[in-house]
Amino acid sequence: MKDELFADLLASAEEMVRIEKGEQTPKPEHVHTFSEIDVKAIREATGLKQQDFAVAVGVSYDLVKSWETKRRQPTGAARKLLILLQANPFIINQIKVA
Repeated sequence: MKDELFADLLASAEEMVRIEKGEQTPKPEHVHTFSEIDVKAIREATGLKQQDFAVAVGVSYDLVKSWETKRRQPTGAARKLLILLQANPFIINQIKVA
């Protein structure tokens, strides 16, 4: 590893520790926040029961329950799909379940 790359990596790790300890505030452009998704409202708009919604979205029934009770928040591809369903809940009818 080149010395310059290592120094940059070390500086980043030290910055992370200072932020975790509350000694430094991260730059606003480096902070990413995501709005909460109301999975229950999205599911209800599709007209599906939790189990059917889970199958259509490709996740477990327990995960849908966790999303709806706000114990967990959807991430990754599931989050993207839910955002699409929020805009147009009827596209769920076009999803083919294997």
